[in-house]
Amino acid sequence: MKILLPFLLMLAFSCAHQSQNITYKAEGKTFNGYLAKPRFNNEKRPAVIVVHEWWGQNEYARMRADMLAKEGYVALALDMYGNGEVVEDPKSAGKLAGSVYSNMKSAEKRFAEAMKLLKSQPEVDADKIAAIGYCFGGAMVLHMARAGMDLDGVISYHGNLKPQNGLVAKKGKVKAKVLAFNGAADPFVPKEEVAGFKKEMKLASVDYRFIDYKGALHAFTNQESDATGKKWNLPVAYDERADQDSWAKSLVFLRETLR
Repeated sequence: MKILLPFLLMLAFSCAHQSQNITYKAEGKTFNGYLAKPRFNNEKRPAVIVVHEWWGQNEYARMRADMLAKEGYVALALDMYGNGEVVEDPKSAGKLAGSVYSNMKSAEKRFAEAMKLLKSQPEVDADKIAAIGYCFGGAMVLHMARAGMDLDGVISYHGNLKPQNGLVAKKGKVKAKVLAFNGAADPFVPKEEVAGFKKEMKLASVDYRFIDYKGALHAFTNQESDATGKKWNLPVAYDERADQDSWAKSLVFLRETLR
């Protein structure tokens, strides 16, 4: 029995979460989500929305949802494009992301429907919802905070910091606490954009924290970034230190914000 106990504990941990693909509707269009949740569920759980990079809701976004489920959260990796569309080349990704950026009211409706789906899950405490996003997804969750969405907290990882469609944070409108992780060497987020973001947050009296990682480039949390950068000649790279530190700080933020 002593020999079996460690194995059984390891097996229980490895099976401690479950996941499923799930579809939902927004604006008459079908969207494909990925729902991950703790397997042993005896009480309502806080929940987290995961917004993908500009490639679409791919394996990376689903991996982050799984990681959150293992931490005890119900996580939904949503689909901002529709029909689960995923691309691999920057030109196609830029076109898809651009279509969303050009109509942020539509983006808000898509996000709101995904949040409605997540809140409807029987395991979810609908009063405790956060959102995290990567690159394109980071810009999305910051916009949803600016729009006054009913979120307790949002986390942006190497996301665009500037307001979309002129929607600037207003005092009293932003309900969410904000945590933004940035690569200090990211050419896609110039220093003036960082300064503007900080000024905007302060003027709106947002409870926010901004963390800059020295030497880190764009997409520093994604281990595939080195290969992506070489393949497409993009200034992106994985940074293990920044990835691990940002995740550890995110778990603290979520615990304090949702629990």
